[in-house]
Amino acid sequence: MSLKPAASESSPVEVRVTDAPEKPLEEEPIYQPGMDWFVLRVASNKENYVRETLLRKVQIEGLTNLVGRILVPTEKTKTMKGGKQRITETKLYPGYVFVEMRLEPDGRIPQDVFFLIKETTGVGDFVGTAGRPTPMSKSEVEQMLHDARKPEEAPQVRAEFNKGDVVKIKEGPFENMEGTVDEFFPDKGIVRVLVTIFGRQAPIEVEYWTLARADE
Repeated sequence: MSLKPAASESSPVEVRVTDAPEKPLEEEPIYQPGMDWFVLRVASNKENYVRETLLRKVQIEGLTNLVGRILVPTEKTKTMKGGKQRITETKLYPGYVFVEMRLEPDGRIPQDVFFLIKETTGVGDFVGTAGRPTPMSKSEVEQMLHDARKPEEAPQVRAEFNKGDVVKIKEGPFENMEGTVDEFFPDKGIVRVLVTIFGRQAPIEVEYWTLARADE
């Protein structure tokens, strides 16, 4: 499976913070002894439900020796509009849950684990063939765990508008005017734009959500 985080429809400027699992993954190995990571297909918007249900079932049935970590890497996006913040959470790999487990010597899922998983609402099949799930490659596991363990720190702003970009103002007193991006102030959600007024270039500050690329 080629691991590529889902593209999100983000606003021009956004703050992204990836949730860390309950137990810090930095303190854990990539693989637990005798286990591999597998990709489980699940129904859309059922990822968290499946994860929580499986974790609970594994504990109740005493199968922690066969099933390890179960992850749904997510990220939070913070946008600002009208001076107000809005935070949304999106899944990096929608439709998939990552399960660490131990297989039988012949490559099949242990029977108790198989029925525990298959009887969970929203579960599809593991990525693989003929009842034998395909383990993720080491590079795929490392990427997935990296996405799942990003530290909780001061959010870093990623701006899709760069200095010098030509933009068009969509709303406000300068609506429909074009200019170039001069500077971005992440804490305020403000972009300084250089526009031409009465034949002279002047800097104005507008909220980022009122901007669009001039060629759009």
